[in-house]
Amino acid sequence: MLENRTGNLLKQLMAAEDLITSEQLSRVLHVTSRTIRNDMKELESLLAANGAKIKSVRGQGYKLVIESDQLFRKFLQESFHEGKDDIIPTLKGGRVHYIINRLLLTDKNLKLEDLAEELFISKSTIQNDLKEVKELLLVYDLKVEKTGNSGLRIKGDEVNLRFCMSEYLFNRKLDQTELTYDPAALLVNEELAAIRNIILEEIRDAGITLSDISLNNLVVHIAIACKRIREGNYISAIPKEKNEILKEKEYAVSEKIVRTIEEELNVAFPETEIAYIAIHLLGTKLLTHHELTDGEVLEFIDESIMDLTKKILAETDEKMDLGIKEDRELFTGLSLHLKPAINRFRYKMNLRNPLLDDIKSNYPIPFEAGVVAAGVINKELGYDIHENEIAFLALHFGAAMERKKVSSKKKRCMIVCASGVGSANLLYYKLKSQYSSELEMIGTTELYKVKEINFAEIDLIISTIPIKEEVPVPVIEVNTILGDRDFEKINGALYSKKAKNKADSSIRSELVFLQQPFDKKEEVFAFLEAELLKLGLIDESFMDNVRKREKVSPTCFGNLVAIPHPNTPQTEETFWAFCTLQKPIDWGGKNVQFVCLLSVQKNSTGDFQKMYDVLGDVLDSPAIIQHMLKCKSFPEFKAVFPS
Repeated sequence: MLENRTGNLLKQLMAAEDLITSEQLSRVLHVTSRTIRNDMKELESLLAANGAKIKSVRGQGYKLVIESDQLFRKFLQESFHEGKDDIIPTLKGGRVHYIINRLLLTDKNLKLEDLAEELFISKSTIQNDLKEVKELLLVYDLKVEKTGNSGLRIKGDEVNLRFCMSEYLFNRKLDQTELTYDPAALLVNEELAAIRNIILEEIRDAGITLSDISLNNLVVHIAIACKRIREGNYISAIPKEKNEILKEKEYAVSEKIVRTIEEELNVAFPETEIAYIAIHLLGTKLLTHHELTDGEVLEFIDESIMDLTKKILAETDEKMDLGIKEDRELFTGLSLHLKPAINRFRYKMNLRNPLLDDIKSNYPIPFEAGVVAAGVINKELGYDIHENEIAFLALHFGAAMERKKVSSKKKRCMIVCASGVGSANLLYYKLKSQYSSELEMIGTTELYKVKEINFAEIDLIISTIPIKEEVPVPVIEVNTILGDRDFEKINGALYSKKAKNKADSSIRSELVFLQQPFDKKEEVFAFLEAELLKLGLIDESFMDNVRKREKVSPTCFGNLVAIPHPNTPQTEETFWAFCTLQKPIDWGGKNVQFVCLLSVQKNSTGDFQKMYDVLGDVLDSPAIIQHMLKCKSFPEFKAVFPS
């Protein structure tokens, strides 16, 4: 624990936006400048092992420099909170989340001064953070209103307020419902468990399936409803679609859930609340085509949803050229996913996705396909799609891409053999036993029948005789009795990895900017924009398109890496620009220190996949990133970058 005087000194350093002198500190803390200097030495030794240091500039004063956010936060927690669970955020993204939590959980007015003291920052910093708080709350049509004496309070519709609470107060994992703030602020764990068991019993009886994520989402919604009803806050408006909802099985199930909860938790639910629980069920129930025949699927999916799915697949094919447009399973799975998802979009329900970060990091191409899909949904229906939902869409695209790999894994092979049926059969079965997982043996034929082969149905020919006429597939010439050299030829054709496109993966010295001093994402964008404009690589609209893509979902992928790019190909050539930073900056709530601005040539969507393939090694390796962050010259950087 920090002594009171040392702790107060640290608070002043944290609140200061610039250098602060010992004289200023002595006036605030009512001690002499000499005492300040002595306390500063003591504080400096404490901070050295806890992720921070004090920068001293002769004649100008002191400034706190945080080197490890994680270590420093832990130190603050232990020093000021005596083991309590709440952790003081030091990055802007964390502070914004904290402020929203505080506003949502209080029925009193919050003063700016109190928030500044809680977070150890200045009042002006709080006012700056509030701009982002207001923007995030606007998504739910909620406003932050000022009252007398700088008090703040959230105002808005009760339904929107609850959806916002669902998003910000809970950190839902696949196997549990865990609160990030204060469990007692909503319901005790026994009540949460009771709600969960009641839901499970009723949906089991009704034959409704929920994913684990959706189940947690419904538990959260009902927990919030209980809290708000107990405080006298009710949903008064009846949904416009109530008559439609009443006809659905989910409404009857919601009634049963509510009646049982009323008995066990002693909470009286008005009728209007039942409709909103039914909306949650309609928006989260799990539909799988594996349980339905093709005819039942087509009967179950509305024509409007099928049309929307067709438009999504057409757009992703045009923009990304993934070769999965005709995947029937993708069409069906996406359509079934969209049916309940559209209910969520309509009511601004956000189904938290615990796999979001993993999907963004490990499946960047499917995630980009999800971004394209979200753009189509916005264009057709007018809904803004949250990145949690984009990641769910990405899973469908990722599965289709994996299916494509599996289906194309085996190469379809025709054998051409001139020495008769016996030798042809020997070669056929030898190849079949040796390469059962790599080759699909279509059959054998004679040389003179080569012209009759349907080349649309084969990928290569293995021949015991030279084929002089041109054919549209590779030909591997081998001996009838296969020897080592023959196996080497076949192995070479089957297992050689495609060389990476040198033009795509080449690094240009004029596009590598190392050890830059920027503190904010926008400063990085402004710098890169100026440099790329000077080189004539982009036009004035390029960075606006990068910002538009960033607004949909921040392009931070973990491991200190961000890969910003425009929402559609913009430039006349494919390139990437690298920027490393002297220290991590906040990028959509994550630390980023390595920025790769990626741009794909117009009408060359295949380059996007190739460039991500090269970047894959970087994304996966903290060691490579750390090496590149230390580089101070282009030759060093190029030597470390995966080739």
